[in-house]
Amino acid sequence: MAHEHFIETGEGTFYGEYIYDQIIPQDHFFRKLNEMLDWCNYSKKMMRWYQGRAQYGRPPFDPVVLLKMLLVAYLYNLSERQVEEYINDSMSAKYFLGLGMDQFAPDHSTLTKFKERMLERKRELKLEQLLEEIVQTAIERGIHFGSIQVVDSTHSIADVNTAKEENRRKGGKGPTDPDAQWGAKGKHSMPGPDGTKTKQVKFFYGYKAHVSLNAENQLITSVVVTPGNAFDGHFLPDLITKDQKQGLPVGIVTADRGYDDIQNHLYVQQQGIHSAICLKSYRTHKKDANKQVWVALKAKPTYQQGLRERYTIERKFGECKRQHGLGRCRYRGLERYEIQAGLIAITLNLKRMVKLLYGVNLRNPAPIIA
Repeated sequence: MAHEHFIETGEGTFYGEYIYDQIIPQDHFFRKLNEMLDWCNYSKKMMRWYQGRAQYGRPPFDPVVLLKMLLVAYLYNLSERQVEEYINDSMSAKYFLGLGMDQFAPDHSTLTKFKERMLERKRELKLEQLLEEIVQTAIERGIHFGSIQVVDSTHSIADVNTAKEENRRKGGKGPTDPDAQWGAKGKHSMPGPDGTKTKQVKFFYGYKAHVSLNAENQLITSVVVTPGNAFDGHFLPDLITKDQKQGLPVGIVTADRGYDDIQNHLYVQQQGIHSAICLKSYRTHKKDANKQVWVALKAKPTYQQGLRERYTIERKFGECKRQHGLGRCRYRGLERYEIQAGLIAITLNLKRMVKLLYGVNLRNPAPIIA
């Protein structure tokens, strides 16, 4: 249902609905994405981001138009300037936004103001709530959620030149991005002077997205963002609690060795969930009676079952970074990184849901915008 105070779009005109019906295939990704959700419901929710719920002053664009525009940007890893150009050149994207063929997309500055509204009025509605709505829609549409949740984190490099940053600090200036921090993520082999390779810790400057993923349907169910120096293991209880509040059938939790912490094992046990957190080698190799607890855990079928599903989140992170731009921050500051990580999680879920429900993939390759 259109809001009476929104800018009118040309969707229902001759240059909108009629021509789109002739040109956009019935199985097009954007057509199915439009059908899949009740977008009017999201419009009502996002009105909370507008002062006076947009009843006064100049008419704004329907917030759903702007949300869809951001989703297109993340689907194809386009900047806000690039997505404006892409939508103006793409009939299917204009259809998705509800624009007439002869109508221009909102300009990139309008998207910037929309993101500012998200930040200023996040108490009224958080992106986290929109992600939960997407998960509930998946449940309502009959997408099955399995009992295994996979927890892990991925890092994003800050939009900062670290070499110049060092010079700034020596000159007494503050950091370009005050929320970004140095963190460690994995190891890589480095050849020594004698040719011998040794493993060294990989460091990065930026942020982390801590994620819980349902192994069966590969939908992201909860996200927490932190600076890059946060310890991964501390966020497993928070993620699983969010999953349980959504009514998900969490029966097994699996994660890598970075989550092998007594508190995490106890938390999982207290929730009546089977632990498939990958154990560090010393747990079962030490010479004392306590190791029998870990030996028994390692022998459980649920432990082995969980470990077999850990690859699903690594594959999802690869998709996040290669196709949707999570490898590098678009914005500066933790709150703005939360927008990027949250919108990418929503984008990935919508893309996956269209595949599961209709068997339709996003067009590939992505458009090339100069």
